[in-house]
Amino acid sequence: MTLDELKKLDPNKIGSWPILPKLGVLLLLLIALVGASYWFDWQDQLARIDGEKAKEEQLRTTFLDKKKQAIDLPAYRKQLVDIESQFGALLKQLPGKSEMDALLTDINQAGLGRGLQFELFRPAANEIMGDFYAELPITVRVTGNYHDLGAFASDIGRLSRIVTLNDISLASSKEGLLTLDAVAKTFRYLDDSELAAARKKPAAGAKK
Repeated sequence: MTLDELKKLDPNKIGSWPILPKLGVLLLLLIALVGASYWFDWQDQLARIDGEKAKEEQLRTTFLDKKKQAIDLPAYRKQLVDIESQFGALLKQLPGKSEMDALLTDINQAGLGRGLQFELFRPAANEIMGDFYAELPITVRVTGNYHDLGAFASDIGRLSRIVTLNDISLASSKEGLLTLDAVAKTFRYLDDSELAAARKKPAAGAKK
C-alpha cells in the first residue's frame, strides 16, 4: 500500500480498512498500551521486585552466616572450654596471698643455692593490682660468677610459680665477679574479697 492510499483512509471507518493498516494501528495501540502500563504501573512494581530480590539475597546471606555459625558452634564451645582450662592452669601457677612469703623465700634460696651473695633483696612496699592478680616487684642485686648468675636466672624460670626477671643489668665487681641488678616480678591471684573490692571501684568512680 502506497503513502497516497494511506492518506485516503478514513479514521472514522477503521473497520473498512485493509488488513495491513488495521494491523499497523493495532500494533501502535499495543505499544502505547504497554508503554503506558510500564510508566504508570509496572515501573513501580519492577522496582519493588528488585527491592524484594535484594532483601532475599541479604536474608540468604544472613541465613548462610547463621548456618555456618551454628555448624561451628560446637568447635567454638570446645575452644572456650580449652581456653578456660588453660586459664585455670595458668591461674594455678599464681600463689595465693598466704603463699607469697614462701615464694619470696624460694627466690632467695635460688640465689643462695648457687652460692650468690645477695646485696639487695627489697620487695616493693605496695603491690600493683590487676584485674584478677596482684604484681609484686622485687629489686635484687646479687654478686657471683657468670655461670652461677646464669644458673640462678634459669632456676627462677623453673620455679613452680610465675616469676620473671626484668630490667637486668650486669656490671663487673671485685675479684672478677659480676653484679646482677634486676627487678624480679612475681604475681599472686586476688582472693574473693579483693576481687569484689576491685569490681566495686569502677562503679564508685562512675558515681563521682
